[in-house]
Amino acid sequence: MDIDGNADLDRFTSRRSTVYGQRGVVATSQPLAAEAGIETLREGGNAFDAAVATAAALNVVEPTSTGLGGDVFALYRTADGEVGAMRSCGGAPADATIENVREAVAEEEGVDPEDAEMPDTGPHAVTVPGTARGWEVTVEELGRLTLPDALEPAIRYATEGYPVSEVVASQWEHGEDLFESDNAREAYLFDGDAPDVGQTVTLPKLGATMERIAEEGADVVYEGDIAEQIAAEVQEAGGFLTVSDLADFEPEFPDPVSTTYNGAEIFELPPNNQGFVALEALNVAEELGAGEYPLDSPDRIHYFAEATKLAFRDGHRYVTDPEYEEIPPLASKEWARTRAEEVSEEANRDVSFGVPDANAEDADTVLLTVADDEGNVVSYINSRFAGFGSGLVAGDTGIALQNRGSSFSLDPDHPNRLEPGKRPFHTLIPALAKFDEDDWAAFGVMGGYMQPQGHVQVISNVVDYGMPLQAALDYPRWRYREDDTLAVEERLSDSLGTKLVRRGHDVRLLSPGTFGGAQIARNDNGTLSAATEPRKDGNAQGY
Repeated sequence: MDIDGNADLDRFTSRRSTVYGQRGVVATSQPLAAEAGIETLREGGNAFDAAVATAAALNVVEPTSTGLGGDVFALYRTADGEVGAMRSCGGAPADATIENVREAVAEEEGVDPEDAEMPDTGPHAVTVPGTARGWEVTVEELGRLTLPDALEPAIRYATEGYPVSEVVASQWEHGEDLFESDNAREAYLFDGDAPDVGQTVTLPKLGATMERIAEEGADVVYEGDIAEQIAAEVQEAGGFLTVSDLADFEPEFPDPVSTTYNGAEIFELPPNNQGFVALEALNVAEELGAGEYPLDSPDRIHYFAEATKLAFRDGHRYVTDPEYEEIPPLASKEWARTRAEEVSEEANRDVSFGVPDANAEDADTVLLTVADDEGNVVSYINSRFAGFGSGLVAGDTGIALQNRGSSFSLDPDHPNRLEPGKRPFHTLIPALAKFDEDDWAAFGVMGGYMQPQGHVQVISNVVDYGMPLQAALDYPRWRYREDDTLAVEERLSDSLGTKLVRRGHDVRLLSPGTFGGAQIARNDNGTLSAATEPRKDGNAQGY
């Protein structure tokens, strides 16, 4: 561990190469979860079955970043050429008005209702979880196996046990302070403590809930006694979520949004997700010629960072649930040309960044990518927002509830203001890249506001600089932050940092764990390959 309690990734010097497979490839942030995906492919499942199996396993082996109490999204290309998306995220409870939440928070915190802010954790941060129905609809609409088949590896890990990996162990420690109720501590702590690295643990309550879902379907989470336990947990803590809010939820299949970047076509999720931020940043960077500069030049980082700043300014001002607010064409080339005119050789220090009070800069997520030999490629992303989420665990279910609602604003004039049924601004963005007619990659980069910045860097590394997949993920990263600093990894040369300072950037050195978690799986004319994030515990596997 480093002095901040994080896994010390700098002490590892392992070299990885891109993984290739004949029948299928899976890449994700925990090896046992990747193995669950490969196992599902071997048993006759396709990429979508494997995606759900991997995601469910991550709920168990990386419970610090995902869970049934969160949301799930997918972007995919099917074997018959369909490019599609799945979005399974719920909204605010029907009774969660700005006025009601302000009054409740004011009473809890002893402040004036006008001074109340959206809490980061607790019952008011809980939105309707989409995971269980998202998994179910993925298998039913796109898979070949059944939901019980896909959940089997996760159930086995939860009930029979598994050894905790290094990065996950360091993340788990925040649960010691977050969890206050007996049921939460019993579900995820062991004699009050987070597990040590290599400690074998079981999560029997979560395992039993997954067995129920396998036997009875996802409806048990939204309409049955598990739904009742979820609603009761939130209400007992002072929140507004009801069984009716849960029962009314259904996943959706929105049309992806896309743009081209130097010959590649990039697909993202539309709002309420921040896919527009990635697309606008790519468009502005292309207009500026950011990818034409040498890889090790300060010009490259400067112009990509400036493009990203402008995209964040727009995205964090406008992106919200489109059913509640009109959103301008942020992903258009014309919009980017106008924005690019604002960029100069000096850093722009007057760009707003961050959804007010969203606490989304360094949120936690799991991402997995799968490709199979039929031609399916899928990017699948799960999260309950920040670590274990709200701090609430529903009764005896082992379901830790998300705090995605903390991304709402209590400012009635903000586009992302809290409204009943409204979905919050969502950081999660699975992505696809079409490099050629029969060359497709599913990819993504986890980590709050790092996600679109990571998308830009990974795509540029592959498209502009011709890097192999693993090298594209390994390469040192930068990220613009809410405090107007430009963070860089230590592995970037000292001279680059100095030159960026001369451009007006406030450069800061941050640890590797703050630069996201990327995964990628590719089908290039039938050749399957994959790469995984070196800043996480995981791996890419093929067979």
